[in-house]
Amino acid sequence: MVFKSKFRWIVLVGLVLSVLSLATHFILANYSSADLVQYTPILTIFNWRPVVENEEFHHRSSHYRKLWGPIKSLESLQPYANPRGKYPAASWYNNGFIFVKIQGGFQEIRSSICDVVAIARLLNATLVIPELQETTITKRISSKFKSFGYLYNEEQFIAALANDVLIVKSLPKRFKSVRKNNELPVFTPAYSASVDFYLREVLPKLRRQKAIGLLVSGGGCLQALLPPRLAEYQRLRCRVAFHALRFRTEILELGTRIVQRLQASGRPYLAFHTGLEKDALAYHGCAELFQDVHTELIQFKRSWMIKHGIVQGEINIESEVQRRNGLCPLMPEEVGIILRAMGYPPDTIIYVAGGEVFGGQRVLIPLRAMFNNLVDRTSLCTDNELSMIYGPEEPLMSSSPPPPPPPSADSEKARLAAWEKAGPRPRPLPPPSARPKYPHEIEGWWGWIAETDKEPEPTPLDLRMQAHELLWEAIDYIVCVEADVFFPGFDRDGNGRPDFASLVMGHRLYESASLKTFRPDRKVVVKLLDDIHDHLYKPNHTWLISVREHLNGSTRESGLINMSLNSKPDSFLSHPLPECACQIPKTLGASAINSNPVRDPKNRILYGGEDICPEWMKHGMMAPLEKEKDEEDDSEDVEANSGQVQELVSESDSEETGNKAYDNHPAEQDEESDLDD
Repeated sequence: MVFKSKFRWIVLVGLVLSVLSLATHFILANYSSADLVQYTPILTIFNWRPVVENEEFHHRSSHYRKLWGPIKSLESLQPYANPRGKYPAASWYNNGFIFVKIQGGFQEIRSSICDVVAIARLLNATLVIPELQETTITKRISSKFKSFGYLYNEEQFIAALANDVLIVKSLPKRFKSVRKNNELPVFTPAYSASVDFYLREVLPKLRRQKAIGLLVSGGGCLQALLPPRLAEYQRLRCRVAFHALRFRTEILELGTRIVQRLQASGRPYLAFHTGLEKDALAYHGCAELFQDVHTELIQFKRSWMIKHGIVQGEINIESEVQRRNGLCPLMPEEVGIILRAMGYPPDTIIYVAGGEVFGGQRVLIPLRAMFNNLVDRTSLCTDNELSMIYGPEEPLMSSSPPPPPPPSADSEKARLAAWEKAGPRPRPLPPPSARPKYPHEIEGWWGWIAETDKEPEPTPLDLRMQAHELLWEAIDYIVCVEADVFFPGFDRDGNGRPDFASLVMGHRLYESASLKTFRPDRKVVVKLLDDIHDHLYKPNHTWLISVREHLNGSTRESGLINMSLNSKPDSFLSHPLPECACQIPKTLGASAINSNPVRDPKNRILYGGEDICPEWMKHGMMAPLEKEKDEEDDSEDVEANSGQVQELVSESDSEETGNKAYDNHPAEQDEESDLDD
């Protein structure tokens, strides 16, 4: 009995202690969770890290220099957009004011701003800060920002151009009422309008009215190529694009933060702009690159372009012919094959720029399979960080039609009475009357195709997203300019003119010409890919050399000549040489550089012809190059690369999957295709 009583007491005490322990645990858990809820929104932890196969990464190795190193032949080029010779400063005693409205996307806005500044200088006028139609309050954006200030820093823009053009934030009061009554002349210049148009048509009315307006669309209102006597206006364009147009602080901070996160692992990164945009695909007739509803969307857009006179041609066009002529973007899978053939390992960090890729993430699956570290802005920053650049925005009203009101008691009684008085009913009953479908009832974002032949009007949310896309492209622009390597999938927009990628290539060429920027000839690349279409993942020795020769050549003279021929006539900012650069002699005592530049049949300089940099730029910027040291480096590169291609070919022949040749021992460039040596 004593034993049983003691046992009962022990069990009772144990149960009491267990209950107390559980109660204490729950109290502590509730207290800790309350603290976590309180501090979690304040602390943002970013955990992205690249997946690295080889932790050792030697920045001084020959393999690194060939994939990521600067282009030696362009190291002597330096940015130099300062005026040359006599250049009078802007004066308040001028011909009047010019106010501007700019329509279009990111690249159209940037190019148009540079043009209107040059026009204001040409007409000796005061420029009112341009109004960007995509960033007005009607787009449902934050009221915190004005039109121009939504994207760029107004104060920096005014201060940087103080010696070139007088810029004010708004028209004087005496002109505001006149403008409101539409009594001031407004011009809509054609794309790439000539200098004579402004001197003969616009200038007389500006002198008479003292204020005129420009409505600019299409990405440019002044011809890209100006005569040599107007070279100062080309340099003014460079000062505007590369010095005065600085993004506002929030955009710069987020763009810089993303670049730092990409570089946190100590490895370089490659920026890739896909160029897969619906307008560009429709303009060039590349619908058959896709085999689903996206093809129909592209065809619909092309028919709209033909109806509005943007495109001259047929709706149905053979996309394969366009692709072979280099008029369609390179698909991400093709870019991945080319990069792997160049020797980039599968753990290369690749940043995908260009907003939402047409075709969705499905198009990027092959590229993601070849490169593990494929990222974009959404994977490198949080939603909270993106919302910070938008500013405080009011919630949007729902665009769905309101539900029908509930029937009243009287109407219900009347309906039942009518039903009882009705005669015999046919069987089956007729279907109910049709009603408009709610947005959530339409399957997918392409559902309107089955409902109507006309693309629906943009909703308030669509208008807001159009403004947000400008901010996304601004962030992508910062990341692409700072990238160690840049590869464009396409360089034409929905009007057949240079696009976002062209602006990036021009900025990189101006700011640091020696940075590796691929400028591939898509016609050549497509032919190379078609040559091994049946065994894309098992390249042979000759094909590898051909790819590397073309891609490496595109980063040097041949690529610059191609850009000068194809892009510069439409956009000066895509190739701001030789007007906005100078060269530092490679050896002491040199007096002339590129004395025999490459010219086209019209005697226009395609490559070379830059002035020698002034003395204040020479000292401390570049030491004389030692030829013996370069020869030693070259010999080391040849030894390091000997046999690499042969190893790759032998591996690809022995593997069964077709991918192992790219995953093991990334092929370095051999001496036959190395244009650096």
